[in-house]
Amino acid sequence: MKIVILDGERANPGDLSWDGIRALGDELTIYPRTSPEETVARIADNDIVIVNKTLIPRSVIEACPSIKMITLFATGYNVIDVKAAREHGIPVCNIPGYSTDAVAQMATALLLEICSQVGRHNEAVHHGAWCASEDFSFTVSSLTELHGKTAGLIGCGAIGRAFGKILKAMGLNVLYYARHPKYELEDEQTRFVSLDELYEKSDIVSLHIPLTDDTREMIDKAAIEKMKDGVILINTARGAILNEIDVAEALKSGKVRALGADVVSVEPIEPTNPLLAAPNAYFTPHIAWAPLETRDRLLKIVAENIRCFLEGHPQNVVN
Repeated sequence: MKIVILDGERANPGDLSWDGIRALGDELTIYPRTSPEETVARIADNDIVIVNKTLIPRSVIEACPSIKMITLFATGYNVIDVKAAREHGIPVCNIPGYSTDAVAQMATALLLEICSQVGRHNEAVHHGAWCASEDFSFTVSSLTELHGKTAGLIGCGAIGRAFGKILKAMGLNVLYYARHPKYELEDEQTRFVSLDELYEKSDIVSLHIPLTDDTREMIDKAAIEKMKDGVILINTARGAILNEIDVAEALKSGKVRALGADVVSVEPIEPTNPLLAAPNAYFTPHIAWAPLETRDRLLKIVAENIRCFLEGHPQNVVN
């Protein structure tokens, strides 16, 4: 079996070993990234294709009859035409659950940065503001204590539950909205509510849902108007769940106090994205999944996906 990795740079920029995957094939070819024009030629006669964000549309699948399996360095699989793959008998395997704790950690980091302003105060100290201060302490922006606040989490999958556990440990009350409420999770700090009630009562609204036709731009002007004045938005899910124009306007008006986002609708972020010009928008460049430990787990699950396929019982098949 010949294996090709079309865009391995982000999953493993050189700090991890490819040996677990290499051992499963007769030949392993690794490309840091692949353009659409290069995809067919690079797949060539390889049997197993591994991708992260490289597009594998129907045209590529039909042009590459050697493909026997496609596996991802990701949970989401929208970059692959899974219907075309199924029609050609090609299993498509994803990596569920590998980054749950890391993404919950990033959601927490974004929230704490907004409320504790560590970055801004660190910068002020390094620029001499503490040296010049007349007092032992100073602030350059408003700080917020989270204990006793209410966080509304839209989605109650593994990441939503992990983030909710962290919030509860910090003394927050947690409201969940989910299509299929898990009432067994309710306790003194946790309730499942309607979406409108979540908007009305939450000091923080955090997104933990996939991007679908129903969730695309669901956080728009109408939704924001139902929220508390000064609400904090956290998005570690998918950028297009936000109507970015409406959120930018709400940041400018102060209706939304701050946005913490690891994702935007088009990545890399475009210079014209309206959120870049809005106040109190805090970004990380889609790195919630990227800690060393998380990526190591990712590579091991990819290798396991391939091993299971070779043994005749493929796992994590999405098509």
